[in-house]
Amino acid sequence: MFNIALYEPEIPPNTGNIMRLCANTGCNLHLIHPLGFDLEEKKLRRAGMDYRDMAIVKEHANFEEFLESIKDQNIYALTTKGQCGYSEAQFKAGDVLLFGPETRGLPNEVLSSLSENQKLRLPMLADSRSLNLSNTVAIVTYEALRQQGFAGLA
Repeated sequence: MFNIALYEPEIPPNTGNIMRLCANTGCNLHLIHPLGFDLEEKKLRRAGMDYRDMAIVKEHANFEEFLESIKDQNIYALTTKGQCGYSEAQFKAGDVLLFGPETRGLPNEVLSSLSENQKLRLPMLADSRSLNLSNTVAIVTYEALRQQGFAGLA
């Protein structure tokens, strides 16, 4: 399956929704600290319902620790600064789908470490700022799963 990585997420219900997505698709969820909330927060529990125990969630103290843990896996970062559409990427099992914090996106130092074809964007109207994080994660994850023929999913 795929690795979904949230870089310094800020909004508990988004992370809870993504946790639920991971529990239902078999994707691993990586949470890169610092988090903007406590994992025991009520809003996170409500959004994630009882799926937290079903999801594989790995926490990382910082981005460097996260990179160490994924070794040589291919990373695709979702960013409004990307030039490549998410559906143009050729996803492979084990790839990392990296998402930034809701209010500011991925920092330039992370984005500059990636090639242009690793920076993906979702099409939107020209004056749009961004989509909701959990919606974006779901869209991209299901495209990656579709490309793999929804392997392992009923």
